[in-house]
Amino acid sequence: MRSIRPPFTARRGRGSRRTSPALAAVALVSALALTATACNGDDKADGKPTASATAASTGDGKIKIPDDLKERLKEHGIDVDKWKNGAWQNWNREDWLREANDFINPIIKGLWDPDRMRDADDPDKGVDDNDISGDQGVTDPTPQPVKAQAVAPPYHTSAATSGKVFFDAPEGTMVCSATVVKDPAHPGKSNMIWTAGHCVHAGKKGGWYRNIAFVPSYNNAGKSAAQLEGVGRAEVAPYGVWWADAAQTSQQWIDEGGETGGNGASYDFSVIHVTPEQGSDGKSLEETVGGALPVNFDAPAVPKVQGITATGYPAAAPFDGQLMYQCQDKPGRLSIDTADPTMYRIGCTMTGGSSGGGWVETGADGKPALVSNTSIGPVSSGWLAGPRLGDVAKGVYDSVSKKFAGR
Repeated sequence: MRSIRPPFTARRGRGSRRTSPALAAVALVSALALTATACNGDDKADGKPTASATAASTGDGKIKIPDDLKERLKEHGIDVDKWKNGAWQNWNREDWLREANDFINPIIKGLWDPDRMRDADDPDKGVDDNDISGDQGVTDPTPQPVKAQAVAPPYHTSAATSGKVFFDAPEGTMVCSATVVKDPAHPGKSNMIWTAGHCVHAGKKGGWYRNIAFVPSYNNAGKSAAQLEGVGRAEVAPYGVWWADAAQTSQQWIDEGGETGGNGASYDFSVIHVTPEQGSDGKSLEETVGGALPVNFDAPAVPKVQGITATGYPAAAPFDGQLMYQCQDKPGRLSIDTADPTMYRIGCTMTGGSSGGGWVETGADGKPALVSNTSIGPVSSGWLAGPRLGDVAKGVYDSVSKKFAGR
């Protein structure tokens, strides 16, 4: 969850131009599924991908890195062979990869150990709630805070599709929340998750985050931080650690997204395809956790939504990121920029770390579907806002699904 500042006139990245939301370019990236020994770490087009970088199998279980990708990375001063042995820790701004076809995410076995997961911070910074202006677009009155309720453990029973996304940023180890979603190309066998764009890419002033991994039902037993001291990896990640082998977000987020404020918030979503760090007996993520949510890209307008449930692992005070929480509320509307889609907003006391967590609505058919994700909120907490999903979001989702359709 990012805090917001007053509405503004959006500025695009160099060489970009303003287009209609339906024609926004989609950025598709394919990570290279390499393996390595753990290294020490401190703490708007037509919906088609603009670029991709695909790793080809050599037939012996290893991945061959395309020569063109190697050359592009070398132009940034990056040697892929050194990356997995610690070179990823170089955050020189001039070399920080930000373009769609430059993203890499090699698996580094054992990197995300229990201590590193527990100490991961939320990626958010805050400003005063009074900075919000409601005179642009359609913005309803600020909702009353809804106290976040702890989800009853085991989480695999209560909210099997939810989990945490871990990643490395220049500031250190970071964490968001995410949801397992269905894959049209692989019914019943999805390896796709949904989270916020700012959980994979820093936006217009940065690039792709690194070592992105998903842990479903993190801390499944709901133990306290003190109880988690010294526990083994199976205790915090009972369903494994799943590394991103493809990640996609909107071009709007890449061009406009910011650390704080509403910049790009209406397009602050991401779809990640994952692969297990270690063998999962051939089972997909969906099979491993026992379910996946459909995504509704034609969710009803705010007046017709009876209620939304937001789920996440809030990490900023007074929470510590170890436990799963939920908020239920009838949404209102929040407009950051009249040129962008109006967002959903609910009352909720969850804080940073809940970013990317799924917003679920139960439709008229009685079946739940993901309709948004946590994007922004005020520094003082009390409410959350998320993008209303439409054509651009569907383009992101479909592109990731099609990328792996033949595999």
